[in-house]
Amino acid sequence: MKIIVSGGGTGGHIYPALTLINAIKNKRPDAEFLYVGTEKGLEADIVPKAGINFTALKLEGGLERHFTLENISRAANAIWSIKRASDIVKDFKPNVVVGTGGYVCGPILLAASLMKVPTLIQEQNAVAGVTNKILSKFVNKIAVGTQDALKNFPADKTIYTGNPIRAEVLLANREDGLKEFGFTTDKPIVLISGGSRGARSINDAMIGVLKSAAVKNSAQFLHVTGKGEFDSVTSKLTDVLDAPNIKVVPYLYNMPQAMAMADLAIFRAGATGLAELTARGIPSILIPYPYAAENHQEFNARTLVDAGAARMILNKDLTAELLQKNLDELLSSSEKLKSMAAASLSLGKPNAADEIADLILELT
Repeated sequence: MKIIVSGGGTGGHIYPALTLINAIKNKRPDAEFLYVGTEKGLEADIVPKAGINFTALKLEGGLERHFTLENISRAANAIWSIKRASDIVKDFKPNVVVGTGGYVCGPILLAASLMKVPTLIQEQNAVAGVTNKILSKFVNKIAVGTQDALKNFPADKTIYTGNPIRAEVLLANREDGLKEFGFTTDKPIVLISGGSRGARSINDAMIGVLKSAAVKNSAQFLHVTGKGEFDSVTSKLTDVLDAPNIKVVPYLYNMPQAMAMADLAIFRAGATGLAELTARGIPSILIPYPYAAENHQEFNARTLVDAGAARMILNKDLTAELLQKNLDELLSSSEKLKSMAAASLSLGKPNAADEIADLILELT
């Protein structure tokens, strides 16, 4: 069996694709994969390191959501790339083609659909991207990560599965996390992350919060700044970095262990991060990235807020004082945290990867 998988640009498209590949391998060890991405996207580095065959389409970028002259050039480039995509499909002869988002999916899934190869797209966000909206008219199946996304696509081919998450997230346990980071069980643990590259607004607000936390010593904090922000943040925290309840790191390669011990998270509202939080049943304070396409992170966050699993602070309103107020209210009430944790867990779809893998295999 041969399967083409495509998704690129950000980790939010790439890591779900890799998770699906692993889920399919568990069911069909004989499956052979080809990953189609772009030359300059993160996938060009991440996918080969994962031991998966990789080939690239040369694309200038995605289409803007309004008319621009640049769109004309990009559209012409995308049309030309369909020819290259068609050649890839002809040469590899896949049984099915899968897209997890990003403009690179457009040519390869369109080519496959026109060549009568079964196709599936996986939409992570509550608000669908432009590429997936276009592809929805051609593909056979659409798996969506949130119930809110169902309205974006044809009902007869769309299924709510949840978003695929790494097996490591589910397998990690609290004891491993405590040992890994040197935290204790007598105080709640707060995990802060603005994504793989960090979030300056969150980092700035956390400086005041961490200084206060070092004095109070009533909770423990693991703050992931992002590599580019680490020096700037730590330079403002020199007087508290030795506090036993505070750890500030540039990046986490062991995020599953961190999530396993967290009692509360302060996160952006990317689809994959939220899928992992809810699979673990972690309550959260969400600060959506304000420049995400179609403001989709705010819509992602509202799903959790409406369910009682999270609080949301808009980026424009974020201050150390407002963040501290929300932390104090939540950390002072174990019953409130328990209620939010239960609501978070109720939204979790830990078996999403297996469910989507089954859909893919059914198409073959």
